[in-house]
Amino acid sequence: MTRSLPAPHFRSWKALVLHRAHPAADALLKQLEKIGVAAEQCWPDLPFKDRGSSERPDVIFFDADMGYDEQFPWAPGQAPMPQIAMIGSEAPGRIEWALRQGADTHVLKPIGSSGVFGALLIAHRAFARRQALEAELAALQDKQGRRTAVARATALLMVRDGLSDKDAFRRLQTLAMASRLSLEDAADATLAHFGDADVGRNRA
Repeated sequence: MTRSLPAPHFRSWKALVLHRAHPAADALLKQLEKIGVAAEQCWPDLPFKDRGSSERPDVIFFDADMGYDEQFPWAPGQAPMPQIAMIGSEAPGRIEWALRQGADTHVLKPIGSSGVFGALLIAHRAFARRQALEAELAALQDKQGRRTAVARATALLMVRDGLSDKDAFRRLQTLAMASRLSLEDAADATLAHFGDADVGRNRA
């Protein structure tokens, strides 16, 4: 069963509205003010140039109708905060661009007097879930890489010392216990000390 995320309090949030001067931007700023979000409108550039900047906001609303890749200091889909597309045109190319930018949700133009709080909540949760999935994937990839290191270290000991696969693996386990290391760290240490090249050289 999936555990629900607590609803965030947006009163401490900062938002950037990346949109040209327009009634849609004005209406959005008014809604954000009512929610308690400190918001600033900017166009065509963001007021920070680095994705790690301390000045970056908690959320960005961007114009999906006239926006372009060069406005963002990160690759498409790699924003370090939730993003909400402001969509007026349903042209497939503009919607596709907004999706490629990694929009977590959207608001439709013209913007009225409601809908922004819901968009913030959806974007917040979608972004949090995506980050959790990316962290899980990175952990799985790291785990797979560590298993590969154990296999390489075992093969190195087999070739170097003329051991069977079982004996080489036991030796690696003994090295790990003697050094008070995990099996993976012992494998890395073994490969660093002897080098993978020994495996290929001795097999040749």
